[in-house]
Amino acid sequence: MARYTGSVSKVSRRLGVAIAPKAEKFLERRPYAPGQHGQNKKSKISEYAVQLREKQKMKYIYGVLERQFRTYYAKASAMRGVTGDNLVKMLESRLDNVVYRSGFAVSRRAARQLVSHCHLLVNGKKTNIPSYQLRSGDVIEFRQKSKNMDAVRSALNKKPDSQIPQWIQVDKANLKAIFVNAPERSDVQEPFNEQLVVELYSK
Repeated sequence: MARYTGSVSKVSRRLGVAIAPKAEKFLERRPYAPGQHGQNKKSKISEYAVQLREKQKMKYIYGVLERQFRTYYAKASAMRGVTGDNLVKMLESRLDNVVYRSGFAVSRRAARQLVSHCHLLVNGKKTNIPSYQLRSGDVIEFRQKSKNMDAVRSALNKKPDSQIPQWIQVDKANLKAIFVNAPERSDVQEPFNEQLVVELYSK
């Protein structure tokens, strides 16, 4: 199962956004690209470079590699509605993302590990595929033997209820979440412009 395993802080500095919570402190301390020329004032970048950077932001934030991202885009463009909005909805409907949004993990990487290690059930069935696409009404819960994990309880304690999106219902006491529906684009507060990604692939 392919995934990015490189430095999160370096990618965050290169893109100018924190792609994971732990990268925020590195970005605050060094808000410039890595390398010996990172602090040099850059010349105006091309339109293509701007579009490419937005695509890279989306890929790294959701932990998706190029081939899978292209597949998501192809499906999004074939669906009814706005392609960019469809793309965001599909990425937000991934199981690992919903586990993270629910507060069961401190990052999407940690959420992906929980899924991959078979700690979770979807509608009562064991699911170990991080990219699993959830549908409205799907129920996510921990297996009985995984309910006492300190990392999960610690993550929940750090996640205030106000930060849990309305399109997910979370029962913290029973470590259970219900995926109510895919969010609208206005409900997703992430630092990327998906319309520029659509323009990039439309060339």
